[in-house]
Amino acid sequence: MSASLDTLVKEALATGRIAGLPEGHFIDGRFRPSQSGARMESFDPGRGTAFASFAAGAAADIDAAVEAGRRALTGRWRDMKPAERGRILQRAAALIGENADRLAVVESLDSGKKLAEAQGDVRGAARAFEYYAGACDKLQGDSMPLGRDHFGMTVHEPVGVTAHIIPWNYPISTAARGLAPALAAGCAVVAKPAEQTPLSALLLADLLREAGLPDGVCNVVTGTGREAGAPLVAHAGIDQITFTGSVATGIGVMQAAAPNVTQLVLELGGKSPVIVFADCQVEAALDGVMEAIYENAGQICSAGSRLVIEESLKEHFLAHLAERVNGLSLGHGLTNPGMGPVNSAAQLAKIEGMVAAAGARGARLHAGGARAEGAELGQGWFYQPTIIEPSASSDAIVQEEVFGPVLTVQSFASEEEALALANGTSYGLVAGIYTADFGRAHRLARDIDAGQIYINEYFAGGVEMPFGGNRLSGYGREKGLDGVKNYTRVKSIAARISR
Repeated sequence: MSASLDTLVKEALATGRIAGLPEGHFIDGRFRPSQSGARMESFDPGRGTAFASFAAGAAADIDAAVEAGRRALTGRWRDMKPAERGRILQRAAALIGENADRLAVVESLDSGKKLAEAQGDVRGAARAFEYYAGACDKLQGDSMPLGRDHFGMTVHEPVGVTAHIIPWNYPISTAARGLAPALAAGCAVVAKPAEQTPLSALLLADLLREAGLPDGVCNVVTGTGREAGAPLVAHAGIDQITFTGSVATGIGVMQAAAPNVTQLVLELGGKSPVIVFADCQVEAALDGVMEAIYENAGQICSAGSRLVIEESLKEHFLAHLAERVNGLSLGHGLTNPGMGPVNSAAQLAKIEGMVAAAGARGARLHAGGARAEGAELGQGWFYQPTIIEPSASSDAIVQEEVFGPVLTVQSFASEEEALALANGTSYGLVAGIYTADFGRAHRLARDIDAGQIYINEYFAGGVEMPFGGNRLSGYGREKGLDGVKNYTRVKSIAARISR
């Protein structure tokens, strides 16, 4: 641990706070208070207490941010060469790296996640800006063979002002994976981070300003979904919306965007299977299952929340998995425990209720199954890492997203049954497959209805790989070069050139 990181962690653990955090919206190149003067608090999930306050935005603040973005589209940003946009994003990537310690500590304190996980998220954010910096001057159109007397071509134009609704589980990661490609395409952006985790988006916007981004190109308005998010997605000045969150809220966003015919990318929920065959490398599969569901206390859209395991391996695998789960230490995220808290009291209550209801329906607990309490955990929001085997695949604990450290267990006797179980929910975000049989792995990868498949390593890949879901998991793809396409529109130009 570097001296800088060590000092920041000690400060936060000793005082419960970090000095110098932003308190206002970031609009038109500067921090400013809400027009109403309203404020709200951000809570440390590891303690269950407030550690910072910030501006509570409303429609008037959204109007100011959108207007700033629209002005920016007619100024220096519009006329800037793509290569120079790339240099700005490259400088932003470097600045994220230079400020990585502070960003990671703030992210851990705000979201509750382990410091090591927050550090990984910050590195990923820097990589996103580095990756899309290289895309700025490569958004090439095509030429069309119209014959000798005509010339046809396409150009990619920025779609305009884009709105980004950022969730609380991966604040800086999700902000970066949306803002970086939007800026690479030449758009202006207005971001609304979750009210539970507003700070990293504000810090990121200020680093983009320091990197040379013109005023008004990146704006961040903080506040609740009702007061700030709703007017943003319904705003006539928004040309595109990227939303990450729950299915119910995503449907509301679609309805709000419909009157303006605003285009959308929706990354919604998941109930992703991790399919484990008896011929797998068992230790690697155990590692993968643990990471898939207990990273960030299971609060991941793409979490591997369903273990789908071959019957002949089931008891052996579950015995070793339960031993690992029971050995996970819990604690404040900044102490780098085995697992940190969940993000809020409301989320803790939801998890507790869903597991208790499944137990009442006859589900068998293999590990966990209750709130975690103890003097060392204080008033923090902790839930035991849990393994639960429902009485039927139709049980709500299998079909509905828990968004917590809860792994369900289903077993199969054949490849066909494994496929049916994998596709047996309304979601289609991710699936993991552990097997030594290359043909089987790729048959399942072909037939599973999901946007991304991992083979013999969960969370494989990076920003280079397109990410998104099918069915109730949403539509559109982020990351990869496909991610930039969300923020461009194609213009076709045909000309007669003969005399």
